[in-house]
Amino acid sequence: MISPTSRGEETRQRIVDAAMRLFEEKGYEKTTMRAVAGEAGVSLGNAYYYFASKDHLVQGFYTQIQTLHEAAVRGKLGPSESLADRWLIATTAFIDVAEPYHQFAGKFFVTAADPSSPLSPFSADSLPARQASTDIMRSVVDGSRIKADKRLLDELPDLLWLAHMGVVLFWVHDSSSGQRRTRMLVRRVAPLLERIISLSRLRPLRSNLHQVLDLIADLRTPDGLDKEP
Repeated sequence: MISPTSRGEETRQRIVDAAMRLFEEKGYEKTTMRAVAGEAGVSLGNAYYYFASKDHLVQGFYTQIQTLHEAAVRGKLGPSESLADRWLIATTAFIDVAEPYHQFAGKFFVTAADPSSPLSPFSADSLPARQASTDIMRSVVDGSRIKADKRLLDELPDLLWLAHMGVVLFWVHDSSSGQRRTRMLVRRVAPLLERIISLSRLRPLRSNLHQVLDLIADLRTPDGLDKEP
């Protein structure tokens, strides 16, 4: 017997899948919740029961991608203690799970790139997906043998998430087959990242590094604008 929870998750997934198809075919703005409900084979009321709006549908997609990413990474990081290898594994895993949605991502990017949009990966609405992605980067760092400045290590999961966002942006615009250019970029960047992070142990660089980290911290908070340089 199928449990109510399983049935609900199946319905939820069907609605998300239907929305992704329609977003790709018609674009985000022209897709209505009524059309999504019809495509999913559920009532409009049922669609709204699971998702309060189209924005929430996209957040459901974000959650789905992060769940797939975490599952793809799980168990693959253990054998290596190299930060470069671990970041390469985690980032390549994302490219693999996101590949079926590449065409949709390109069409959706205009909406997601709007800083005021709740669909921006930096928005408050995207916080759960952002935290899930950052947690993957934290597992990359925690299981590595990387030696670096302690303050940098504390900030590294967030900084690697920002690097991940840069890769995603490149991936969105990558028209090569199977996004081969993005995969090449990740392979080439991985050892450079580890090398640069390791250099943070050098005393002559530490002061400049901490100034950069101070700047990043100030940019994250509105009150940082009031600080004197």
